[in-house]
Amino acid sequence: MNNCNRKLLTFKETPKIIENLKKQGEKIVQCHGTFDLIHPGHLVHFEEAKALGDILVVTITGKSWVNKGPGRPFFNDQMRIKYLTSLEMVDYVVVIPFPAAIEAIECVKPDVYCKGKEYLNVDNDVTGNILDDIRAVEGNGGRMAYVGSIVFSSTKLLNKHFETYSPEAKAYYKYISADYSSEDFKKIVDSFSGLKVLVVGDIIFDKYTTVNIQGLTSKNRIMSGRFLYENMQAGGSLAVFRHLAQFTPDVKILSLVGKEPWVERELAKYLNKNNDLIIRSSKFTTVVKQRFTEPMQEGKELNKLFSVNYIDKEHPDKSIENRLLKKLKNIIKEFDMVMVMDFGHGIMQERMRNCVQEESKFLALNCQTNSNNHGFNIITRQYSRADSFSLDNMEMTLACGKKQFVPVDELENVRRRFNSKYCWFTRGAIETIGIKHNADTSICPPFENEVIDPIGAGDAFCSLASLAAVKKLPIHLSTFMGQLAGAQAVRIIGNSKSIKKGDYLKAGVTMLSY
Repeated sequence: MNNCNRKLLTFKETPKIIENLKKQGEKIVQCHGTFDLIHPGHLVHFEEAKALGDILVVTITGKSWVNKGPGRPFFNDQMRIKYLTSLEMVDYVVVIPFPAAIEAIECVKPDVYCKGKEYLNVDNDVTGNILDDIRAVEGNGGRMAYVGSIVFSSTKLLNKHFETYSPEAKAYYKYISADYSSEDFKKIVDSFSGLKVLVVGDIIFDKYTTVNIQGLTSKNRIMSGRFLYENMQAGGSLAVFRHLAQFTPDVKILSLVGKEPWVERELAKYLNKNNDLIIRSSKFTTVVKQRFTEPMQEGKELNKLFSVNYIDKEHPDKSIENRLLKKLKNIIKEFDMVMVMDFGHGIMQERMRNCVQEESKFLALNCQTNSNNHGFNIITRQYSRADSFSLDNMEMTLACGKKQFVPVDELENVRRRFNSKYCWFTRGAIETIGIKHNADTSICPPFENEVIDPIGAGDAFCSLASLAAVKKLPIHLSTFMGQLAGAQAVRIIGNSKSIKKGDYLKAGVTMLSY
């Protein structure tokens, strides 16, 4: 057995081994992090940590759970294990299959938990997790220690000297960082908390049913699958509400659901009486989009087999529309921004569309095309005003009525039609184009190449880009902020999780560190 194997512990076996060491009188010291690129600062950090006890355990966040944004970690788990286990002062290395440090602390239960001296000021932790770490350490009978008399930044070293990102993305990040420091970025994101936002639009519940494909049946040649598990996710306008709620506490949602027995249980996960403006009607079927998928394979995009939609054939009747419209008129003036998520499933009928266009202080619009409304729910047909909007490739094709077109020119044509202040054309793996009235055009490259599931990425982009628009931020920065949200969303299966502010800040700070 080589030195590497002797030092490497599994997450499962670690607690028992550490417990036995403590019984032998050994004092356990723990350092936790990504440790993507070892530099002199890390060596001093580990040496000073080891001096505080007998056994130094270094726990690292597993690659799949690192939340420093696209391209990180630069080195995979095997490489990080290799160079950490080769260090004489390190006694054990453990890969932690969780994004935060709490599970690592609970696994090791150290006598001393070490962080860099920069964390003496808790404000330096953009995720806000350091206070949770302190509570976890002290709750398990340990104490905090702050070490590291030499400080370097792995992120800055990687960004400057390694091909962490594509050349196009790196050039874009450097362009943004020339005008906005990491601290500037954090302050801007924090400023969103003062906005009052109303989300109006269709709630969609996404049901993911996972099956193992067994093959074709012998008689009818039908694909046969064995059921494994399924879960329900809050999508549509409720997904956007969840994203926005991470950045501003004053966000409400106006929408419509049916009275199916399971609906209240699902809504209760995300809403309380202070932001619940949702109408329930037995005359309406709650929209559910059920996707049958194969089990997730690491490093690959989620494979979807087919979809079944539960949607009413007809739009809600006038009585329901009247109830929606009455609620909307009573509250719309209270909000700095109204964000319309129109999926074409019946909520945004003509009078509702007219109200948001006439009464909103700032109208952010996302009018989507899908299999249920293809060819009908076209932004230029349904609306005449939008202070900001975003379109994907199919939506732009339908809006301009052309198969072949110059993207920037047609986006500007739609912007002029609406007299919009901001607009975006998201082109997936190609680029995102942003235009601001009387300002430069922004051409932003994709940030994330390892896509797990693209569903919901456009909603995440629209959520953050719209917040930036209502704050009148420059087009390059607002496009960066939307693209960053979209890059995080494609690493999430559907809408199983919202964009987390802490992760968003951490990724943004990483990408702007030059």
